[in-house]
This record gives sequence, structure tokens and C-alpha cells, in this order.
Amino acid sequence: MNHEEILQSVIKCNNSKIVLIVMDGIGDIRNRDYHYKTPLEYAKTPNLDKLASESVVGRMIPVSLGITPGSGPGHVGLFGYDPMDITIGRGVLEAVGLDLKLQDGDVAARCNFATMDDNGLIVDRRAGRIPTEKTIELCDVLRSIKEIDGVEIIIEPGEGHRFVTIFRSKDQKIDSLINDTDPQIEGKPSLEAKGQNDASKFLASVVNKFIAQGFKLLSNHSPTNAFLTRGFSKKPTLPSMREKYCLESAAIAAYPMYRGIASLLGMKLLKAPKSIDGLFETYIENKQKYDFFFIHVKGTDQAGEDGDFESKVNCIEKVDKALPILLKHRPDVIAVTGDHSSPCPMRSHSFHPVPVLVNSEFSGRDDVVCFNENACNVGGLGFFESKYLMTLLLANGKRLNKFGA
Repeated sequence: MNHEEILQSVIKCNNSKIVLIVMDGIGDIRNRDYHYKTPLEYAKTPNLDKLASESVVGRMIPVSLGITPGSGPGHVGLFGYDPMDITIGRGVLEAVGLDLKLQDGDVAARCNFATMDDNGLIVDRRAGRIPTEKTIELCDVLRSIKEIDGVEIIIEPGEGHRFVTIFRSKDQKIDSLINDTDPQIEGKPSLEAKGQNDASKFLASVVNKFIAQGFKLLSNHSPTNAFLTRGFSKKPTLPSMREKYCLESAAIAAYPMYRGIASLLGMKLLKAPKSIDGLFETYIENKQKYDFFFIHVKGTDQAGEDGDFESKVNCIEKVDKALPILLKHRPDVIAVTGDHSSPCPMRSHSFHPVPVLVNSEFSGRDDVVCFNENACNVGGLGFFESKYLMTLLLANGKRLNKFGA
């Protein structure tokens, strides 16, 4: 028997409550400009440190050693679905997170408004992180493109500089095996979309026409005179958290992508206020209704990708300050971690393992008394792949029977 088969054979239902706090991109590396400390080491975190001293800690490998995960694989692993076996495209996650209904055969892409110079080079991949209100206006401009070569174009604004495009065809088969047009770095032109099979090649030609027409419509809207497409994908079929773990689950996440992941796994999408306090208060309001809560904090990742050490520290300290709100209504099991690392010096996701703590009446304690990368290196959980985290949380919630005689 493999791990999944053993897990399914021992799962049981009970009334224990599990809370997973995900500080997106929390992992980092020591920064020479800040006394060779990581943001977690630099931040004042008395509440997280106290919780760590009452817990068992370690480091998690989101996918595999040396592999840098996207947000999709990072979260899939956290919820116990093997990220090397299951791929959920970014476009689908954004679309589902915006409550868009995908039909069979639809292909979705996540798009970023961007800034392009007179030479056709992308000089800002996020157009200065324009506010959502501006994105709504620009999406209205692009909506004049309704159909290309028989393929319907459906556009919906997301959060900040992001929007979703759905490609829908009734007569011509389309597929999602298409590369991103985002060059991933500034100073390069938008890439040409290319397909890997006939259906994808056809849709790639539509995408390129859509981009060309869109650029013309946006030409007078600097700094948002371009957009980049990522994560072409179709909706997968996955077992829900209830089917897999006997858990009634809920997500408290503001950004469409993370709401999309949660929705695909059958979680109830709860309101997600902008403040950290509000996220924890939503948990309190719904504590009796669900067994498992996924609480997502975006600011740590955004700061890491911007290379903004002080903003990352500030977000960590906000989480720490708000933590007593949750602890006053303490669940049976608490885990604090991230889906991946986003080191400020790298300004991107990275391959570095993420710190993790698990706290319950039965978790035990190690000798670690603070929550940061270096401290977690010597914790009792050691280093493990994130796909095993849910098993640990279920075990701490006494939701697993004994295996074997």
C-alpha cells in the first residue's frame, strides 16, 4: 500500500477543529542589508514565538528539492494532493475564484496588465500594481473584442492588475497546451503564444490576435498599455476535502486564485476582509459550522516579490499582533506555514523550504522557542514534503485510526 491508500484506510470523522494559516511566500533567506536576518527573524513576533514554544516545528519542501513551485502546486501540496501528480492551471484557479462558471472545453488564462515601451519591451510586468478599480475600467475597454475566428472571448477583472480571459468555442476544438506570453522579466518583449497540438495551435493563433487587438485598444492608456497571459488551462476533476478527509472545509482568502483552489477542492468560500484581524474574526464567526479552515495571508508574498523587506516584516508583525484573536477561540489543531518561499533578494518564488509549526494537545514540543527559518531547521518535524502536512493535522486532530493490527 502507498501513503494515500493507507491514509484512506484509517480516516475517521469527529468534531475536532483544524486551522491552517498560510502566510503566502513566508520563507526567505538572510539579507545582508538587514543584519543578515530574514524578515521572520527581523520581525517582532512575540505571539508566534510563544506558539512555536508550545508546538513542534520544522521545514516543508513544497514540491521537491530545488524545485520552485507556483502558487497552484504550493497550495495543492498543503492540502495533501501530490503537486507532482496534479496540475491545476493558474487560469482556471483565477476563473473559479471569481465564481465564473467554466463549461466543458473552456480554456482560461490569467492575465496581468503591464507597461510596454516604444520598442515593444515590457518594462513593468504588473503596470505598477494598479488598483482593482483601474483594472475594471480597462477590462471594459478590452470587452469590445467579443469573438475571434469563432472563439468567444470572455473577460473578467480580478484583484489589482490581474484579470481572467476565458476562451470558448462551440465548433472548433480548442486546448490549453500553450506557453505563457509573460517573459517573466522586464526588458523583454511579450512572447508569442505557441500550441503543442493542433487544438492548442489553433487557440494560440486566436490568443496572438487577441493580444495584438488588445494592445491597439490600450495604446493610449499608459502605463497600462499591454497585458501578459499566463496559465492556460482547463478545469480538472478532483476529490473534495470532504471525500478525501471527511472534513467540512472553509476558505478565508481574498484573492481569486486562492479562492479558486479552495473552490475546486470543495471548500466553502467565506468572506475575507482586507485586515488580518478580519480574517481571524471570520473564523470565529464560522467556527461551529466547519471542521477545517484555510486562512490565507497574501501580503508576505507580494512584499517578497517586490523585494520589499520592510513591508514583509510589517505584514508578519500584523499577523502576530492579530493572532490572539484566533487563540482566544483556539481550535484543536493550528498550523502556521507558507505555500512557498518568496525571498526579498530574489524578488520571486524560490526553491527554499518553508517554516512550519503544528500545535495541538497531542503535538508535543521541541526545544524551539521562536518561529523563523533557522529555528525551524532543528525542530522535531524535521524536513518533509508538504503533501504530508494534512496527514499530520488529521493525526493531531485524532481523525486517524490505527493502521494494522
